Amino acid sequence: MNPAVTDVELSGTTESSSSAVSWGPIIAGAFAAATLTVVLMLIGSGLGLTMVSPWTGAASVTTFAVSAAVWLIVVQWLSAGLGGYLTGRLRTKWVGIHDNEVYFRDTAHGFLAWALATLLVAGVFGSALSATIGAGVQAASNVAAGAAAGASSAAANGAGGATDNNSLGYFVDQLFRPADSGAVAPAGQNDAGTTAQATRILVASAAKGEVSADDKAYLAKLVASRTGLSQADAGKRVDTVLAGIEDAKNKAKAAADTARKASATFALVGALSMIVGAFIASVAGALGGRQRDEDEALFVRG
Repeated sequence: MNPAVTDVELSGTTESSSSAVSWGPIIAGAFAAATLTVVLMLIGSGLGLTMVSPWTGAASVTTFAVSAAVWLIVVQWLSAGLGGYLTGRLRTKWVGIHDNEVYFRDTAHGFLAWALATLLVAGVFGSALSATIGAGVQAASNVAAGAAAGASSAAANGAGGATDNNSLGYFVDQLFRPADSGAVAPAGQNDAGTTAQATRILVASAAKGEVSADDKAYLAKLVASRTGLSQADAGKRVDTVLAGIEDAKNKAKAAADTARKASATFALVGALSMIVGAFIASVAGALGGRQRDEDEALFVRG
């Protein structure tokens, strides 16, 4: 026996065929936020360049990174607030919708405006942002690869007797300075073979982080024969030069580590500011939409 089927009249409103997303206000708010971001970034660049100087007394890398991170937070919050608020104010009034749904849509519209503005700004500043974040990694990798690269370059230069164009040239010159600074260099002072041997020893020692006793003794003999110093004084000069090379390596590592930490801090603070910016844009969108509806209601009653 077939069950009886009765027509039930459904009450309530039918589902709207129009989308709940108003792309016009979203795009307008995104463009406003992106434009404000560009303007504020240019202002920040101008202020930042006043902090950087090739002379002594300039701001440190840490100070510059912290200042840049703080300014990035300010830029993100201001632009996100403006974009979200404009998105809420520019949308049309939704009728026949519960207040909670209106609040959710305004919040979503503010978030979408922030997301679109972020993509627009990323397209403009993508290269600069990638270079900034990758600066620390590149500096650290350069220190790690510098020994091998320097070894190859210096060995090639040393084989041809040229040490003026590599980073160890100064230290090699320091090794073979005459004992009497006012005296003319002896005839063998410019011996390319001796200079190339010393260069290769210094490069290999810098790469390994230590100098063998045999290499140190051989360097002392070369210095003594070239400069006229006694064997003991030549050994002291070798120790001084090796200490200078080690100090230069440590300074390069410290600079690379500082750059790495500054880049990491900038990236983390930038990500945090973007998350907070998304929240601000969402709240501003809800605030702008509510104010728009309230102003219209007051106008209609007035």
